[in-house]
Amino acid sequence: MAAIIKFSPVTGLPMMHNLFSEDGWNEDFWPHFPEVKEFAPAVDVYQTDNDVVVETALPGIDPAKVDISVEDDTLVIKGKTESKEEEKKKDYYRKEVRYGSFYRAIYLPTSVKSETANAEYENGILKITLPKVEKPEAKKIAIKVKKNEN
Repeated sequence: MAAIIKFSPVTGLPMMHNLFSEDGWNEDFWPHFPEVKEFAPAVDVYQTDNDVVVETALPGIDPAKVDISVEDDTLVIKGKTESKEEEKKKDYYRKEVRYGSFYRAIYLPTSVKSETANAEYENGILKITLPKVEKPEAKKIAIKVKKNEN
């Protein structure tokens, strides 16, 4: 079975950033690890009788910049975010630019009808509803057994 999420040995480094400087961020260190600019948002996956539901928090993300796809029973959520803030006052100037990308692949617990999936984005929460594939009922077949008379 193939890996669902690409392995990167430096993905966990943002959690260890306090080890590298007093204020918790060392700008000279991080440019050498471009992978830390991508994050994998946490997801909640649950099932109802008819659907598989996936919810993830993406606050401040423009929903138009989020791509959602299903391939081989795997749901992929990915996108990019960028925000710029600039403030000019009489005695100071402040400019902040934040950017990054996110990627999450979720193996679905059952087959779904991706063509009828629905996604909603409200208050920073992305909710994807994927209808389950209806499984046909098992057919019972009667088999007549013939005796072999030798």
